[in-house]
Formats: sequence, C-alpha cells, structure tokens
Amino acid sequence: MKKIEAIIQPEKLEDVKAELFKANVHKMTVSPVKGCGQQRGYTESYRGKVFEVNLLPKIKIEIAVNEKFVDATIEAIIKGAHTGEIGDGKIFVSSLEKCIRIRTGEKGHDAIG
Repeated sequence: MKKIEAIIQPEKLEDVKAELFKANVHKMTVSPVKGCGQQRGYTESYRGKVFEVNLLPKIKIEIAVNEKFVDATIEAIIKGAHTGEIGDGKIFVSSLEKCIRIRTGEKGHDAIG
C-alpha cells in the first residue's frame, strides 16, 4: 500500500481528476494549500506599500492505493498536471503502514479498495 501526495496548480485539478478517473482511480482527498518552490512568488502593491507574496495557492491531492495502481496513479497525475512551466508541482510517494475502513472495519488492501 502506498500514499501518493501531489501538489498541483489549482487550475489543473479538473484535468488531473479526469486522468485519474481514466486510470480507474476514484478515491482521493483534495485540499487547498499554500506553498512556494522555484516560483518564489511575486510582489504586489497595495495602498502604496509593496508586499512580497511568496506563498501561492496550490491544491494537494492525497490518494491511498494498492501496489498495482501506483504507477498508473503517478502517470495520470503527471499527464493531467503537466504544463512544462515552473510550478507544475510535485508528487510524493510513501509507504502506508495501515489502512482501516471505519464503516466496515476492513483492514489493509481491502480497506483501500
């Protein structure tokens, strides 16, 4: 079992979801987040004062998958989020020690589905 976390541009969420659905990955958690990377933000002027905005809006997608879906999930995220520009995002893959479905009590691979 793996947990895949992706940080993407907000405007690419629908494209990523469409690619994930094509790859038969339907379960995910999506959260609005802020962050910075190579983009380093921008400056903005408000009422005569200059502000540096370096935490940009992003979307975080979290997906728990069984081993056979790892590569397909990663490829779907890349296909949906890729623009070729700085700020496309990152994908993090980590091992998932346990998964328990609260409704049924199922554990492990069965709980992920």
